[in-house]
Amino acid sequence: MTEPHPLTQLLQRSTQRVRDFDRRHPLGWDVLVTGFFVVAALVDASGGWRNTAPNTNVPDWLVLLLSTALSLPLLRRRRRPMAVLTVMVAASLVSSWTGAMLQASLIQMLVLFSIAMRLPLKTLGRAGLMMTAPLVVGTFRYPEDSWDQQIIPYVWAYAVVALLGIAVRSRQDYTQALVERARQLEVERDQQAQLAAAAERTRIAREMHDIIGHNLSVITGLADGGSYAAAKSPERAAQALEAIGTTSRQALAELRRLLDVLRDDAPATAELAPQPALTDLSRLIDGVRAAGLSIRSTVSGRPDAVPAGRQLTVYRVVQEALTNTLKHAGPGATAAVDVTYDDDGVRAEVTDTGTGTGTGAGGGPGVPGGRGLTGMRERTALYGGTLEAGPLPHPPGGWRVRLHLPKDSETP
Repeated sequence: MTEPHPLTQLLQRSTQRVRDFDRRHPLGWDVLVTGFFVVAALVDASGGWRNTAPNTNVPDWLVLLLSTALSLPLLRRRRRPMAVLTVMVAASLVSSWTGAMLQASLIQMLVLFSIAMRLPLKTLGRAGLMMTAPLVVGTFRYPEDSWDQQIIPYVWAYAVVALLGIAVRSRQDYTQALVERARQLEVERDQQAQLAAAAERTRIAREMHDIIGHNLSVITGLADGGSYAAAKSPERAAQALEAIGTTSRQALAELRRLLDVLRDDAPATAELAPQPALTDLSRLIDGVRAAGLSIRSTVSGRPDAVPAGRQLTVYRVVQEALTNTLKHAGPGATAAVDVTYDDDGVRAEVTDTGTGTGTGAGGGPGVPGGRGLTGMRERTALYGGTLEAGPLPHPPGGWRVRLHLPKDSETP
């Protein structure tokens, strides 16, 4: 980017300093500006006004009074610009009528500039008409040249001042709009960051619930079965302990992969670690069988081109359903897992023969916390699917979870 000219930089810095001083000390700045023009008007009133006046016989007291009326009200130009202009126009009318034609009348343009910066255009037009009245009176009272030579130059000067005020006002409005837009974007960015953090916390909580809940349930079942078999069949107890070790290591590996993503210094390979897929369902079912739950499973069709996100959803729903069956279905319960791939998408159904009321594959209202069913519904909603969970009619009773993920749903 090209650096501005040193003179331009100096002007910008000087202007910024003036604006900062005006913003911090508005009354002090108004007193300074007003004092300057009051002194200038009084100096002109001491005799210099006669050099341009068509009538030099105006009383000195009237000239002094008009000079004060044309400069002192400038102190209130910010708060009451139209009232200030009215007083100054009245004094200018007297000045034009008497023939003094005081140069202090030009101070009105400062008030015109303030009006252009702060008030509506309708008010600005009214102010311009008010300031033109003394010009017309002076032209017809003391004609010197043609009327257009006496009026038009001043009208052009007023128009330039008004346009300058409008330009400064537009620039300020534009700058304020940019500042406000930047503030809104910052607020929206913070909100988006909070929403993203909340969504990520929810996802992590869901994953940890599924990983820890399922594996702990399997370990509990294996431990219970191993302690029962320890007295009668030490080999079965040893198998149960081996299965507990395998399940524990698997749970730790999944948790480590999940937590590695949260670390700032996590290696890039942490993000590339594979998530469970539909091909891992058989291993999941075998693990639950080892914990003591009898499961029948069937797979229809081929999982052609099923996205990884949908595969993980089906896996987690089946995992959660089997975990709840293992925990709540009661002794002697059996389960069935049916997965179907067709043109309409992926369907999965998990049923059990549990005897618990309001419990089983779906968790149900009787399960403390109820996070399992909520997590399954959240996962399903991400892909526009449907999830049904509820008890089966008696007899035979039990619980059923039915999942459908459509093939044409959009991936979020």
